[in-house]
Amino acid sequence: MQHSSEAGRPERSGGRLTWRRAVLRSFRQETPTARTLVFDVDGDWPGHLPGQHVDVRLTAADGYRAQRSYSIASASGLEITVQRLDGGEVSPYLTDTYDISWPVEVRGPIGGWFVWRRSDPAPVQLIAGGSGIVPLMAMIRARAASGSKTPFKLLHSVRTPEDAIYADELRRRARDDGGLDVRHIHTRVRGKRIGLVDVNTHAWPKDFAPNVFVCGPTGFVETVADILVALGHEPSRVRTERFG
Repeated sequence: MQHSSEAGRPERSGGRLTWRRAVLRSFRQETPTARTLVFDVDGDWPGHLPGQHVDVRLTAADGYRAQRSYSIASASGLEITVQRLDGGEVSPYLTDTYDISWPVEVRGPIGGWFVWRRSDPAPVQLIAGGSGIVPLMAMIRARAASGSKTPFKLLHSVRTPEDAIYADELRRRARDDGGLDVRHIHTRVRGKRIGLVDVNTHAWPKDFAPNVFVCGPTGFVETVADILVALGHEPSRVRTERFG
């Protein structure tokens, strides 16, 4: 294992990220369509910063390969949470078929901008759409693991309560982790998507100069980022990550 001061540096060979063998140690069913995978990585996991991601590569018996990038969900070790996409090539296998001790290859950690660092004292605003909660959950877990008292707020938009990944853990953390505020918006229940009133009501105001992390589908991220700027947040403090 690397020292904590080096956490987040990917292992490289000749300036390139290297693939490493990993096997599934355990898994947790988060929702009917989302599953967390806990890996053992050959040579141990080198450490990562909350918000980074990892490439996962699968190889079929006939030699066919498929590769996808997934946000890291854990504060330490390597965990990812995969949302099954209907018609997807990789996610249905990882959520429904992939089993204990089966191998994959992983490469990472990757990314250095969409990350939270404990040394930054600014309040943190996390805004997630659906499975965009995954890298933000890594930040919440890292905050607790480090003993940080940095104020965190999470605004999580999901279709229904049943779609909320990590719902039980977030309820516990909102109760026990001082300085963490958690709000859910259920868009299908109320019949509309996240909007300006939601962000203005539940997010840090611009005067607190928070670091903002927004993750989710492209349309969601663009809408939320526009709202934040319209509310006066400094664009350079609004970091986004999108998928789909």
